[in-house]
Amino acid sequence: PIPDVRSISAKAFGSLTRGLGEATFPDLRPWLIETLMSEDGSSVERSGAAQGLTEVLMASGAGLVENVMHEEILPLRSHPKASTREGVLWVLTFLPSSLGQAFTPLIDSSLPALLGGLSDESEQVRDVAMRAGRVMIRSHGKAHVDKILPSLEEGLIDEDYRIRVASLTLLGDLLSLIGGTKVVKGDGDTQEDVRQAERAQAQIALALGSDTRKRVLSSLYMARSDTAAVVRQSAVQVWKTVVSVTPRTLREILDVLVGQIVTALASGHPEQTQVAGRCLGDIVHKLGDAVLPEIIPVLRDALYRGDEHTRRGVCVGLIEVIGCASKEQIIKFLDILVKAVQDALCDEDEGVRQMAASCFQSLYTVVGNRALDEVVPVLLVAMESSEGDQVARHRALNGLTGILSIRSKELLPYLVPRLLSKPMTKNHADALGSIASVTGGTIHLHFHSIISTLMSELSSFSGQDLDEEEEKREEAIRECARVVCGSVEEIGVNFLISEVASKCSSDKDSMRTEACRMFQVIIEERAEEADFYEQIPIMLRDLIARLNDESSLVLKACNAALKSLTTHVPAEELVNHIEFIRNLIASMVSDARRRKGGVGDGEFLLPGFNMPKGLEPMLPIYQRGILYGNAIIREASAAGLGELINLTASKYLAGPFIIKMTGPLLRIVGDRNPSNVKIAIIQTLGLILTKGGPALRAFVPQFQTTFVKALSDPSRQVRTEAIKALSLLMPLSTRLDPLIKELVAGSLGKGPSAAVETAGAVAVQTATLEALAVVINRGGGKAKLPISIPSALDAGKDMIFHEDDGVREAAAKVIGAACALLGEETTSDVVQELILEKSDTSADRKHGKACCCHRILASEVGKQIDDELLSSMSSLVKRLMKDEKSNVREAACVAVGAVIGSASDTSSCIADVESAILRCMDPKETMEVHTSELQSPMYLVCR
Repeated sequence: PIPDVRSISAKAFGSLTRGLGEATFPDLRPWLIETLMSEDGSSVERSGAAQGLTEVLMASGAGLVENVMHEEILPLRSHPKASTREGVLWVLTFLPSSLGQAFTPLIDSSLPALLGGLSDESEQVRDVAMRAGRVMIRSHGKAHVDKILPSLEEGLIDEDYRIRVASLTLLGDLLSLIGGTKVVKGDGDTQEDVRQAERAQAQIALALGSDTRKRVLSSLYMARSDTAAVVRQSAVQVWKTVVSVTPRTLREILDVLVGQIVTALASGHPEQTQVAGRCLGDIVHKLGDAVLPEIIPVLRDALYRGDEHTRRGVCVGLIEVIGCASKEQIIKFLDILVKAVQDALCDEDEGVRQMAASCFQSLYTVVGNRALDEVVPVLLVAMESSEGDQVARHRALNGLTGILSIRSKELLPYLVPRLLSKPMTKNHADALGSIASVTGGTIHLHFHSIISTLMSELSSFSGQDLDEEEEKREEAIRECARVVCGSVEEIGVNFLISEVASKCSSDKDSMRTEACRMFQVIIEERAEEADFYEQIPIMLRDLIARLNDESSLVLKACNAALKSLTTHVPAEELVNHIEFIRNLIASMVSDARRRKGGVGDGEFLLPGFNMPKGLEPMLPIYQRGILYGNAIIREASAAGLGELINLTASKYLAGPFIIKMTGPLLRIVGDRNPSNVKIAIIQTLGLILTKGGPALRAFVPQFQTTFVKALSDPSRQVRTEAIKALSLLMPLSTRLDPLIKELVAGSLGKGPSAAVETAGAVAVQTATLEALAVVINRGGGKAKLPISIPSALDAGKDMIFHEDDGVREAAAKVIGAACALLGEETTSDVVQELILEKSDTSADRKHGKACCCHRILASEVGKQIDDELLSSMSSLVKRLMKDEKSNVREAACVAVGAVIGSASDTSSCIADVESAILRCMDPKETMEVHTSELQSPMYLVCR
């Protein structure tokens, strides 16, 4: 570990090799090289091996030195092991001073190894590399400055800051060696430091020559503005070592320094561009008026002659110049600066325009509105007077958009009115679109004039026969409107939608059409941002109002806008507005019915739905609500869908469309929904059956199952709606026998609902009998099995004397419907068996007989009953009208009308029952009996 011991040992190796020859020690050099590369050894061992190898090589002659270095040592500089790279640098630490001038041929090949070591990831390697570099400069710096200096200059602009720091350190050593001084460590501001710097500057100028000195000092001064603080600090120390008066030296090297700055600005390398810009600002700050006349023309020329990297760099330089110069200096050169900034703003390269916009912002900060006054009018004139020169117009537009991207609040009030002058030209529309794309945060302040003008211009094309130029103008304005809608920021969306909504109620068809189209554009352009959801109620309000418009163009545009809304906005968002939509439609329909010339309570068909695919935009909202909404939304969605169907003609519902509506309803009606949801769904299914017709034949089994299942629901209203729906299903149903069989079983308490509690079972039986009567009445003729109708009749007979009034009334309906199909003979048997039998002591049996009389005689078969049987039935009814039980009297009062209606001699029949009817009209009679008597057609005859 003792350096002197290693040094003497190395010299001993050299002496032995020189005296005895290398052949005497064939393993010595390989062993030394292996030790150099060893990863197990310490840095001290590698240092000793390098020192020994140096002495051995020197003893073997200069030829062998060069051969071993080129073939064995230097190729190891990029070895993956840090210990090996360190060993190479240890050799370069000892070899230059030992070889002296004989090392000269190795300088060029050794410098890359040194510089590479200076940026090595291993700190130990970097330390050895710095040591080797300093040794090389001390031993060969003065004599071979032309070989060493270029490598150090390249190192000053290397991407790795470590190499830049090391290169500065070595450059400081080299310059201090040439100048006969030392690198200052402090501020370097003492008189002695200044005198030393003066002497060093003179020596350096003498040794390097004027051009090289200027180039080196320029690179050194640029390093003072480096992005890395450690580089800047090192550069300042070296600068103070060799420069006594900075302003004077800057003036001397200014032309070269500015050239280097422009080159760095044009490099396209972000870090070098930044360094050059900082350096330029520093020069302007230090020299001011003395340097601006030289810098600004150079930058201007580079702006016009250079490529896009150069032009971007020049903009960075201009930003620094403007930022560091005083206001008086800027005003003095304002004409040149304005022209340069204006041309940069109009550049074809977007990167240049962005930098130029920042440059303009700096200029505006210094001189205020004068910057706008100098630049904007020129660009406007160029844009408006270059109708034939598209390149000039495009450049001017680039310039305006660049300024607007940073100063839109100040410029838009001046610019917008000029672009909105009527009629709007294609160029103005293109310009407004470009401007909107960069002023999204402020353009909404001018929407009142912009949107009004755009929509007015677009509406003027409606119904016109346009030539090619006018078509291009329309296309440009539409594209401009699309860009405006897509570019505005979230803060302006409310302004945009409000402005469009205000045009929806215009008295001009064309304006209403464009308002609907504009809503469509807004939805499409802002679908990704989804920042208009809070304004959806406004859009729905105005679009739904247009569904009752008189113009077909408005209806089509409204349909397209609604379609866009349901396509681009998730259905789960829109379904939250389902109740609002229902209210809007209900209010609109009510107004349409009651206004002058309206249909009143008659059928009203909404024009917006009565067109091809008119209902399609609304369907996803209702489907989503039906399938996935909560109970409230499901009810509203199902009921709302029924309302839409009511407003739509059958021909616009036919085919796949009606099927698409039916599926979701059938799918969820069987779920555990509250009764109000089931009622809404079944009512809507009934409407679908009414409007859909034969297209729904394939769904008959599902419909049938759904409605029969609903007959067992605990809710009376659900059961009632299911009966109505079954009635509507009969025209489509072809297989009645299984249905009749199922209903018969249910009416007798043998179906799936048999396990329901007693009170519920009676209600279900009543509903099932009512349904059975409806099925036989509306479709009984389609029954193919001979037992189907008789089985229904038997069920009615079994239940006609049930203890519950509702069951008996429903059973009577079944008997009446079955008798109508089975004919007079069967009916006579039923009358004899059920009505005229003598065991009528109980009120239930009397009530059942009265109901049965009513239903049989009211059916088609009632006219076919012979007079004798009818007379017996009439006598029974008259007797029951005097019964002590009010429910019996009620049923008999209703039945008496059927008796008179079935009689062949109506007058004599009326005379026969007149006294009984008048008795029931006694004021002392119950209100229910009077009501029943009013239900009888006979009441009118008596009057």
